Amino acid sequence: MSIVTGSTPRHILIAGAGIGGLTLAWALRRAGHTVTVFERADALRWVGAGIIVQMNAAVALRRIGLSDAVAAAGASPTDSAILRPSGAAITRLPIQRLQQELGIPMTCLHRARLQGVLLEHAGAEHVRLGLAVTGFRTDDHQVTVTLSDGSTVTGDVLVGADGLRSAVRSGLLGDAPLRYSGYTSWRGISPEVPGARPGHVSETWGRGARFGVVPIGFGQVYWYATLNAPPGGHDAPGTTRARLQEVFGGWHAPIADLLASTPEDAIVRTDIHDRPPLHRWSHGRVTLLGDAAHPMTPNLGQGGCQAIEDAVVLSECLSTEADVTRALVTYEQRRRERANQLVLRSWRLGQLAQMESPTGRFLRDSLFRLVPAGLAARGVRDLVRSAG
Repeated sequence: MSIVTGSTPRHILIAGAGIGGLTLAWALRRAGHTVTVFERADALRWVGAGIIVQMNAAVALRRIGLSDAVAAAGASPTDSAILRPSGAAITRLPIQRLQQELGIPMTCLHRARLQGVLLEHAGAEHVRLGLAVTGFRTDDHQVTVTLSDGSTVTGDVLVGADGLRSAVRSGLLGDAPLRYSGYTSWRGISPEVPGARPGHVSETWGRGARFGVVPIGFGQVYWYATLNAPPGGHDAPGTTRARLQEVFGGWHAPIADLLASTPEDAIVRTDIHDRPPLHRWSHGRVTLLGDAAHPMTPNLGQGGCQAIEDAVVLSECLSTEADVTRALVTYEQRRRERANQLVLRSWRLGQLAQMESPTGRFLRDSLFRLVPAGLAARGVRDLVRSAG
């Protein structure tokens, strides 16, 4: 491996072995830097649900040689739609045609398969499991990280890729409350069932509730559901699937079958939060990435995709700028406006999609139905062409 252009090799410390952290680890190693990733979990298990690596993220992955490997780990969708509970379409988007036009894949896959691809390239030997970053201090020459076992490690840069409740963010910017969206979510993986069309991605909008269906290849379908609810709610053991069937079971096929085919103990419930956008997420030799920097609701499917974009841009900046502080400033300048705009857009879309008022839902659905397919496709093109 060799440095991309003019900086000296650096040792980068990364908090978090999620999508953003592992993408960054590979991108930096590919550019000739050394990395150490600290992950609080004691093992990287086959957990999580699904993810769509959208075309803008595939552009970034192509820059670090990973686009084909990620595409091979999932399924390529042919079209997507927003539907009513009856199954009638509100709007559709020709995904396959856009992929062919732009020459970029979109991939639906299990999060664990994506993590597996990223870990294989980043190198498991560079990931230290069972260790969380709990604090740090910096000077003009290095950053010293304190770990959960009491030990310390020094490096040239610390990157907080440790998620929504980032300890690095807290140390850098102080504690601040999360912003609750007003709705909770459930996620699961089902075997393929009759009525789940291969390649067809859909999200169905009801009264304060939604249900998404995403075929992810390898005989599996990822699904998710949202429902307006107070924060902090829990399902009593053994009641989750029955509750979801009560809310969604009367909706169009294959929703009831997907719920019935998912093991009760494999359904994950998560309240949906984000944080208001920041104007700064770097200081000195420390910066943030992905959900630690700009957590967003999942309504645009861009959370993991923006973490990938962050990782590739940050690696490029650290490989072209001679001064570490300047590299982090450049990274933030390249990424901040784009990521923050998506945080706001995703929040607003969620508020629209979760409407309960009959009048509001009628106006919402009418508005989305009237949006020309060409205009929606142009939005995808713009997002792809501005990636990075």
